Amino acid sequence: MPEKSHKKRPFTLLWILLAVALSAVFALSCLDVIPSFFGYSPKSSGMAKVLFPDNKPVEMAADTVVADTVTEPVKFEPDTAAHTILFIGDSMLDGLSPRLAAYAKASGHTLYSVVWYSSSTEIWGKSHRLAEYIQRISPTYIFICLGANELYVKDIAEKRTQFIREMLAEIDTIPYIWIGPPNWVEDTGINKMIADNTAPGTYFKSDGMTFQRRSDGAHPTAKSAIEWMDSVVRWMPDNCAHPIRMTSPTESTARPERIFIHQPGEN
Repeated sequence: MPEKSHKKRPFTLLWILLAVALSAVFALSCLDVIPSFFGYSPKSSGMAKVLFPDNKPVEMAADTVVADTVTEPVKFEPDTAAHTILFIGDSMLDGLSPRLAAYAKASGHTLYSVVWYSSSTEIWGKSHRLAEYIQRISPTYIFICLGANELYVKDIAEKRTQFIREMLAEIDTIPYIWIGPPNWVEDTGINKMIADNTAPGTYFKSDGMTFQRRSDGAHPTAKSAIEWMDSVVRWMPDNCAHPIRMTSPTESTARPERIFIHQPGEN
């Protein structure tokens, strides 16, 4: 028996030495700062921070900048494609359409205008004329200017909301901009009704702008209509949900590819 014990002793000592060495390595790896040995400086394993976390609050330098958590609004890149534009509305198109045609010509777009005199959201919504022109022209972009003939309508939201929604359903996924009426009196809710039903970044509110008017006191003069359309174009890059290329034209006005005209009383 003593002889067997003597034979196992070297192996026991070897295991003890290995255990001590491993313990020493583990202990050193837990230190944040490890002493150098013969010019060699081992790196810390980071175990000290895991096993013994420092719960003290982190002190920031006086000039530390904390990132602002408020996100910037998304800005859409301008669509540089050549578009087929459909511009529909009431008599306000007499002043707006020639200026938009000049932008379209300078930008490589093709403009078709549909002027329906004395028209309203109700007339357009009931007639489904917009859907007919969409099928006929296949526009890739739509401008609308309606509401001037509805400034005085009482309880307008209850009476006309359905027709705006009908028009927007006909537009479906085609990008559009709705230009609000150039108020000459305080309206009964037409601007709010349009804003409440159109998608964000699609409604340009004209109410509040200053216009030079024709003798009827309602329609902007030709010069003022040009400035009105210019304001819409300036608004587009940073506010429109789907801005398109609008190159500044050298001509004041131009003629659309084609103008369709409808008179009051048409169905």
